[in-house]
Amino acid sequence: MPTGQCRIGKRKENQMRPPRNGQHDLTKGAIPLTMALFALPTLGSSVLQSLNGSINAVWVGRFLGEDALAATTNGNIVMFMLISFVFGLGMAATILIGQATGRGDPVMAKRVMGTAIGSIIPFSVLVAIGGWVLAPTILGLLGTPAGAEAFALTYLRVIFAAMPATLTFTLSMMALRGTGDSMTPLWFMGLSAAIDLGLNPSLILGLGPLPELGIFGSALSTVIANTVALLGMWLTLYLRGSVLALRRAEMRYLLADRRILLSMVTKGLPMGLQMIVISSAALTMLSLINREGVVTTAAYGATQQLWTYIQMPAMALGAAASAMVAQNIGAGRWDRVSEVTKWGLIFSIGMTASLVVLLTLFDKAAMGLFLGSTSDAVPIGRHIQLMATWGFVFFGITLVYFGTMRANGYVIAPLIVMVIAMYPIRLGFAFGFYPVLGANALWLSFPAGMLATAVLATALYLRGSWRSGAMMPESDTMTGNGHDGLAVTSPTILKIRDQANPGG
Repeated sequence: MPTGQCRIGKRKENQMRPPRNGQHDLTKGAIPLTMALFALPTLGSSVLQSLNGSINAVWVGRFLGEDALAATTNGNIVMFMLISFVFGLGMAATILIGQATGRGDPVMAKRVMGTAIGSIIPFSVLVAIGGWVLAPTILGLLGTPAGAEAFALTYLRVIFAAMPATLTFTLSMMALRGTGDSMTPLWFMGLSAAIDLGLNPSLILGLGPLPELGIFGSALSTVIANTVALLGMWLTLYLRGSVLALRRAEMRYLLADRRILLSMVTKGLPMGLQMIVISSAALTMLSLINREGVVTTAAYGATQQLWTYIQMPAMALGAAASAMVAQNIGAGRWDRVSEVTKWGLIFSIGMTASLVVLLTLFDKAAMGLFLGSTSDAVPIGRHIQLMATWGFVFFGITLVYFGTMRANGYVIAPLIVMVIAMYPIRLGFAFGFYPVLGANALWLSFPAGMLATAVLATALYLRGSWRSGAMMPESDTMTGNGHDGLAVTSPTILKIRDQANPGG
C-alpha cells in the first residue's frame, strides 16, 4: 500500500478512537448536547471561584474589619491585572491545543503545553520577585487608604509570592479545556475552594493547633489551596496519561519554541488586553459613581456582585464555543463551526435572559442579601439593576461571537471593538447624557456599551474575514516514526520541530 494511503488510514483510525485520558472529541456528536456537557463544568468552575472570593471577603470583613477588607480589594486588583495577561496566553494555548487535538496531532499539543508552561513559570517567578520589592510603590500608585496600607502590604506580598502556582494553575485549567476536558478543572477548582474556605478562618483566627496569622493567614490559605490543587491536577494528568503530560524525553518541549511562543503572544496579548480594557473602563465608571455618594456606591457594589453571576453562563458558553470551534477547525469540520456558534447564541441568550427575569422578580430580596433589607441603598440598587441588567443579554451574544472568531486567531478587530464600546460609547454616553439624565446616564451607559459591542461583533462575524485567519498551520498527518514517535509531514510543522531540536 502506498505510504500516503497508509498515513490517511492511520489518521482515520485515530480519529475514530473513543475519547480517553480525560480528553473529549468536540468534533463529533450532537452539537447542543456536546456544548452543554462542556459548558456546564466551566460554568461550575466560575461559580466556585466567585463564591470562594465572596465568602473569603466575608471572613476578612467580619474578623479583621473594613481596613483589612480594603487591603484585599487593592491586592485583588493587582492580581486581576496579572491574571488578565495569563488569560490571554492561556486562551491562545487553549486554541492551539484545541486545533492540534482536532487535527489528531498530539506532538503539537505537547509542544504548545511545553512552551506555555516553560514560559509562564520563569515569567511568574520574575513577577513574584519584582512584586515583593515594588509592593509599597504599587500600593502608593493605587492610592491605598492609610488605614489599610499595612494590611495591604502584607497581603500583596504573599499574593506575589504565590504567583508561580496561581498563574500555572490558571494556565493549566485553560489548556485542559483545549483538549475538550472541562471536568478536571471543575474538580480541582472545587478542591482549591474547599481548602481555601476551610483554612481562611482557621488561619485568620488561629483555630485549633493553627497559629493566628490575621491578614497573612487569609492570603496564605489561598496560596496553599492553589498549590495543592495544582499538584493534584498534574499528578492526575500523569496517572491518566494525558496528552498534556510531558514524559522524560519530552521535557525538552519546556524550552519555549520561538514560533509557537510568538503565536501565543501575538494572539494572546490582544485577548488579555480586552480584559484590561474592560477593567480600566470599570474603574473610570466607579470614579463617576463615587460622586453620587456612599449610599449609591454601596448600591452599585451590591449590583456588581449580582452581575458577576448573571454574566457567568455567557462567559462559559463563550469559552465552550472557542474550544469547540478550535477543534473543529483543526479537524477541517467547517460545516460544524456555524452550528456551534448558533447553539452558543441560543444557550447564551436563553440562560442570560432567564437570569435577568429572575433577578427582576426577586431583586429586593437579592439586594437585601448584601445590603440588609432595611438599607437605604436597596431601592437605589433595584433601580440600577432595572435600568442596566438587561444589557447582559447582548454581552452574551458578544462573547459567543468573539469566542468563535478568536478560535481561528482573529483577535485584533475584537480588541478594537471592545475599546470603541467601552470608551467612546459607554463612557461617552455617561459623560454626555449626565447633564440631561443625571445618575440614570451612568446606569444606561452599561447596556448602551453592551448593545454597541454586540452589533459590532455581529458585523465582524457576518463579514467573514475571520475565517481566512490562522492560529496554527495545519499538519498533514502523522505516522509512527522518528524520535517523537510521530512524523509530522507539514513543512511548517517540521521546521518548528527541527528548530526546537537541532540535530534531532
